[in-house]
Amino acid sequence: MPQLLSEHACFGGVQRFYQHDAQAIGLPMKFSVYLPPGHEGKQLPVLLYLAGLTCTEETFMTKAGAQRVAAELGIILVAPDTSPRGAGVPGETDSWDFGAGAGFYVDATREPWSRHYRMYSYILELRQLVMREFGADPARCGIFGHSMGGHGALMLALRNPELFRSVSAFAPIAAPTRCPWGEKAFGGYLGEDRDAWKAYDATGLVASGPVRFPQEAACRAAGQPLELRRHAGYDHGYYFISTFVEDHLRFHGRQLG
Repeated sequence: MPQLLSEHACFGGVQRFYQHDAQAIGLPMKFSVYLPPGHEGKQLPVLLYLAGLTCTEETFMTKAGAQRVAAELGIILVAPDTSPRGAGVPGETDSWDFGAGAGFYVDATREPWSRHYRMYSYILELRQLVMREFGADPARCGIFGHSMGGHGALMLALRNPELFRSVSAFAPIAAPTRCPWGEKAFGGYLGEDRDAWKAYDATGLVASGPVRFPQEAACRAAGQPLELRRHAGYDHGYYFISTFVEDHLRFHGRQLG
């Protein structure tokens, strides 16, 4: 059982923060869980949220205001940290967009990152832990995220459609192999072979694979249904996310049943 660090009453449910020994990472990892009212003894749908650069397991739970809608819909919310902490890799805290707080949800293959920076495998491990420890329904699991976490959510869902029944993203890094943030992260974690990057690029996965979700150009060409929304005047932060998070939760609520 993960170690409970703190808990707080919230919209009739409970907001908890945990730490556990993560096998994929080889270090302790923190995550947060919101359990809605009446969760005891029930198999409820669960929604994993992957945060963006510099964020932690606390960011979404304290800034997005999602618990009110999750309480109404009866959805468990889970948010992991965005990278290993205290891995001791030289230079891991030198840059805000690489290293600590910037795991990019990939399994690093390049030394010295490959020992602990294995966030892709960790998210799958955390999903299993949530099913085991919190009674979530494995057949009703969705995933979403923001920015770097939007990249992670899209990529993980596309690679594991049997594990994630719904997916959405706020302003995702949807084509990380074609932008400076992604190129820096993938080069650092995966090496210079761009072919190795393709497994973590959501746009490439959509273009090369079958339609996976009943939900632009790559999606249109592949026949993958997509609801794409743009909102003028909003920035990249949590004022934007808190404004539209209810829409995302209700979408997932319909998909997860």
